[in-house]
Amino acid sequence: MEKSFEPAQIESTCYARWETSGAFKPSGQGEPYCILLPPPNVTGTLHMGHAFQQTVMDMLVRYQRMRGMNVLWQVGTDHAGIATQKIVENQLAAEGKTRHDLGREPFVGRVWQWKEESGSTITHQMRRIGAAADWSRERFTMDEGLSAAVRKVFVEWYRAGLIYRGNRLVNWDPVLGTAVSDLEVNNVERDGHMWAIRYPVAGSDESLVVATTRPETMLGDVAVAVHPEDERYAHLVGKTLQLPLSGRRIPVIADDYVDREFGTGCVKITPAHDFNDYAIGQRHKLAPITIFTLDAKVNDNAPEAYRGLDRYDARKRVLADLEAAGLLVETRAHKLQVPVSQRSDAVIEPMLTDQWFVDLTSDVQADSRPGGRKAITEPALDAVRSGEIRFVPENWSTTYTQWLDNIQDWCISRQLWWGHRIPAWYDEAGHIFVGEDEADARAHAQVAPVGALKQDEDVLDTWFSSALWPFSTLGWPLDGPVKDANGNVVADWQADKIFLPSAVLVTGFDIIFFWVARMVMATRYFTGQVPFREVYINAIVRDAEGQKMSKSKGNTLDPLDLIDGIELEPLVAKSTRSLLIPQVREKVEKRIRKEYPEGIKAIGTDALRFTFAALASYSRTINFDLKRAEGYKAFCNKLWNAARFVLMNLPEGQVAAPTGAPATEAERWILTRLGQTLAEVEQHFASYRFDHLAQALYEFVWNEYCDWFLELSKPALNGGDAQAAASTRHTLLVVLEAVLRALHPVIPFITEEIYQEVSRVLVRSSMSAKNSPASLPDSSTKSILQSTYPQAADFGSDDAATAEIEWFKAVLSGIRRIRSEMNIAPGKTIPLLLAGGEATDRTRAAKFAAQIAFLARTEAPARIEPGADEPAAAAAVVGSLRVLIPLAGLIDLGAEKTRLAKEIARIEGEIRKCEGKLGNANFVANAPAEVVAQERQRIVDWNTQLAALREQAGKLAG
Repeated sequence: MEKSFEPAQIESTCYARWETSGAFKPSGQGEPYCILLPPPNVTGTLHMGHAFQQTVMDMLVRYQRMRGMNVLWQVGTDHAGIATQKIVENQLAAEGKTRHDLGREPFVGRVWQWKEESGSTITHQMRRIGAAADWSRERFTMDEGLSAAVRKVFVEWYRAGLIYRGNRLVNWDPVLGTAVSDLEVNNVERDGHMWAIRYPVAGSDESLVVATTRPETMLGDVAVAVHPEDERYAHLVGKTLQLPLSGRRIPVIADDYVDREFGTGCVKITPAHDFNDYAIGQRHKLAPITIFTLDAKVNDNAPEAYRGLDRYDARKRVLADLEAAGLLVETRAHKLQVPVSQRSDAVIEPMLTDQWFVDLTSDVQADSRPGGRKAITEPALDAVRSGEIRFVPENWSTTYTQWLDNIQDWCISRQLWWGHRIPAWYDEAGHIFVGEDEADARAHAQVAPVGALKQDEDVLDTWFSSALWPFSTLGWPLDGPVKDANGNVVADWQADKIFLPSAVLVTGFDIIFFWVARMVMATRYFTGQVPFREVYINAIVRDAEGQKMSKSKGNTLDPLDLIDGIELEPLVAKSTRSLLIPQVREKVEKRIRKEYPEGIKAIGTDALRFTFAALASYSRTINFDLKRAEGYKAFCNKLWNAARFVLMNLPEGQVAAPTGAPATEAERWILTRLGQTLAEVEQHFASYRFDHLAQALYEFVWNEYCDWFLELSKPALNGGDAQAAASTRHTLLVVLEAVLRALHPVIPFITEEIYQEVSRVLVRSSMSAKNSPASLPDSSTKSILQSTYPQAADFGSDDAATAEIEWFKAVLSGIRRIRSEMNIAPGKTIPLLLAGGEATDRTRAAKFAAQIAFLARTEAPARIEPGADEPAAAAAVVGSLRVLIPLAGLIDLGAEKTRLAKEIARIEGEIRKCEGKLGNANFVANAPAEVVAQERQRIVDWNTQLAALREQAGKLAG
């Protein structure tokens, strides 16, 4: 093996070997286990959230594959209607063209060309982080097979009365000219104003004052609402107001929505341009008045003086006219949340437009067929309430059910060209004909078409096709194999439906509504099954201080930069490239230069993955600290060096299998601890506590295997007992090989590389010892991914050996602590005395005398009998045993007194903590009995040590 671990040298070749060998494909053996990749946008590049989420998924599929499951990680990308169309439109704009210059079909062809040339960036980046996905089955939401599923679902829901076309309020992007989903809208805090406007009561000297942040929308007001129990305005309910600047009269209505404590307690109602107002208008049967065109200019429904003005120019004109009329009561500064389109940065305008909707709210249709709530929504609710689908953490099920309980109909149409074109046609009389193609639409026509048919210009919401992902990717609704453009089979519903339901969906909480719930709805309706058994909601990755990552803050990190490293100047250029505001660009550059003066040093994929695993708790957010990632790079190096030590200690690169149980207690201890650690890891995988399993593996490998067992093996390897040496070599290998397999799901590259080295030097051995694996690898052609995940039962348990070694570790640690605190040179051999203790301590001291002397660099331990004089000495305490290092010529007496005083104070503090817990009645009553017993035993143990320390301090004082 090379002297140091160099990730860059092995990662690319290692991954290529896995992929080309077919190691990521379902084995066809074992119980089906499937994970669905939330399809990233085809326009996307890998960010920290992707890398974190995909690391979690990869750990699961590697673990389950090694457990013998028939694993499919179904991957693919989303066509990302708005984002992809915008990229190509920007390309055309650079050429001085628009999509309308090309026409629909040539434009769509241009988008496909872009997709083929540039749309695989993120899937190549996924390979860099080790994603063990079956790329031969990669799907795209605009594939013909998935498009067929989209058409079938639309048509079946339409014919069941569950899809309709209507005029309703939607989020409208006036720049892109399309409706957008809530997920594509950011609510941004901005400085604005609140204007108070007087509305005169018709035929009276009275007036009502309303406050608004959007005075231009008053041109579309249809009422003013007050709370029904507000005595100030009760006498005005039912009367009419003179709407300023319009010449119209509007009623005063009473509605519980109004907060009578906020502002004046009067709310202007503009149903055509506000979602809350729209709901009020529906309740009171108020006809909405749209005052904006689709490009956010004032239309002909407004007074002539404002027509044709941009909405913000109209605001200025309205305010000026109100002030001139004496109706502008007050103007004050006000911070407000402004809905902004993610794609165009335009302020969203709620707009009444003709759109297609999925009915999710009606119980029964007019023809007595089940409505959307009965047919779609309630089955999705029941799937979670019954426990058929389980959320992890559990609290997210409440979020899911609350949203479905209060769901609105789903707007599924978008005014774009790129996407699944809605399979609906119109005749010259405006009749609608729906079918999977025009012929099917005609065949199911309820009336004879008038003239030629023209297909709907709109496309479906990207989330519509994503909702079908769990079953459309498996080949539904086609009967036979689905092939890609090269003739390769990518799905076959009859063969692949064994993967439905999938085992777990790993996703973020931000798309529980937009994707998770809709997948449950569609999958239950069309297949009768749930799409997945469990939903693991991963945390959102933030920076080291817990701040949201943002380009404008300069705190974003590119996972590939962490893996490969990047020098300072390229990092600065990359971080500021898209920042257009000079002040922001300057601030970001300053931050980058301060935080990364030498750029970012490469840590490799494995260290990044271990960091993600260690952070993957049940928290809503996690803080990513690069320093912590660098610590896990050190962990990889330690594992590498441990493997080198083990392999270098094999005679001629081989080891013979022992004929009996491990010869030394150290071996039996490490095998016991390995089994205990593997049991913990199995439990943590099952509960999705990746942070706990990472910690368990880290502590075993770093602390127990590397720091202790490698040290404990040295006396046996260098002693005169050939059997003990051979047995120890074998156990070193057994544990190393098991550790590699246990770590592989978390850090796949380094474990594969070391595993291959181990394979080259091991001979196949059939082990007779019950706490050893049945065999070890013997071929460098076998991948660790094809090996079996180690099981706790393979390594047995020896409590007696564990107790012996834990005693030995405590003695050795005490000696080393005195050496360190007293600044005794590590290579200096020092005298060692043992005093006090029980009979077991004396037996153990005699048994481990040679090992203590060898590893602690001491003379042979000498026993001080009770009543004998003791020299002034530094002491460590193991139970009631005092481990003494004489002071003469080695240690400063005053320094040792100080050290003992600090140790006594520390233990007294620990005792107070335990007593505090046990003095808490709630703790004693509610904590598990074994936890309470453990705390009581801790007090006993601490008091034993405290007594020994006080005795030693008294001797020094005397």
